[in-house]
Amino acid sequence: MYSIIRNRPARRLLATSTLALLPQATLSLALLVHAARLTGSVAAAGLVSATYAAALGLGGPAAGRIADRRGQTGVLVGSTAAAVTLLVAIALLPAGTSVAVVAALAAALGLATPPVAACLRSALPGALTDPGELRTAVAFQATLAELAWIAGPPLVLGVATAVSTRAALLAAAAGVLAGTASFARQPASRGWRPAPDAARARGGAMRAPGMRTLVALLVAVGIVFGAVEVAIATGQGSAAGPLLGLWGAGSLLGGAAATRVGGGARTPAGLGGVLAALALGHLALALVPGSTVGLGLVLLAAGAAIAPTYATVYAIVGDVAPAGTVTEASAWLETAVAVGAALGSATAGVAIAHAGPVAAYGLAGTAGAAAVAIVLARAGTLGGCSHSRRSTSSHGATASAAALG
Repeated sequence: MYSIIRNRPARRLLATSTLALLPQATLSLALLVHAARLTGSVAAAGLVSATYAAALGLGGPAAGRIADRRGQTGVLVGSTAAAVTLLVAIALLPAGTSVAVVAALAAALGLATPPVAACLRSALPGALTDPGELRTAVAFQATLAELAWIAGPPLVLGVATAVSTRAALLAAAAGVLAGTASFARQPASRGWRPAPDAARARGGAMRAPGMRTLVALLVAVGIVFGAVEVAIATGQGSAAGPLLGLWGAGSLLGGAAATRVGGGARTPAGLGGVLAALALGHLALALVPGSTVGLGLVLLAAGAAIAPTYATVYAIVGDVAPAGTVTEASAWLETAVAVGAALGSATAGVAIAHAGPVAAYGLAGTAGAAAVAIVLARAGTLGGCSHSRRSTSSHGATASAAALG
């Protein structure tokens, strides 16, 4: 890990991506609280947030496929301009705006959100001097990304409370502009190009059975996140921000541990174990629904499985994604989480209205168990890794399968 930190191109790429992901980590929650203010309905606000998440899931793979074919800079610049414009437009909507209008703009924002995380994962191999460090670098990046989730929710809720929900969205717009521009200026991103002779599988990244397995399990993981976020954000008042921050802090600690041992689990069985910890940890929230202190402690512990889950999945994707689809494949994983979060948010909102937050935590535990079942049932699609594929990076990195093996 220390050699990665000493590597200036890799260090700058990781640092700027973290800054770019910080405002993105606030968008769903910022839309939720702003839509609640505009419409006067928590249910309508949940629909807006879910619409954004679903659209985010649709837009990411399309942008990733373009980046795989034409490079990253144009995609990042164009999507940033559109996202900032839409955020400002949503922020300036007057109170009483119809749910349909807010949801339509939120959907457009989801489609336009810059695919920073996917671009990072395709550019990162070219910034490393030792391809064997890639698995550790992926785990380190998953850990750094949790800084965005630790700082983002308390920040957006703090600004919304102290100033206004409009100010929170405008601050997010400024962050998206500054952060993504900084990332796009990095040589590893600006200079990334697919190998001229890289073969691309017809049908894109999702043609691979292993990709379909990873996407399915991450939809289930996304449901966990969406259900818990809605339960905390709508039921804990002023404590919601700090509680969500503790959730992210737990993930940060888990990611740091994964980084120290070389980057997450290395087998489907190991991934199943990490997912089992994720499921049980979030199900345990149902034991302390009325205790802020209890929720904080359980969220800290449950969050410890989040970054290791991401680190493991994003290491495996290098083995199972078809050649020439690295950015698209990473975007599909982001899509899976976004779609799952949308399903979790919408379902949890209904469940909470009828049975309280315990129902949402039960939903989270059930979804986590489903993720474990998917891995166990389809473990064969994640094995048999090829070590002969060439990297799609023009920097001449060796095959990501070999680097991650």
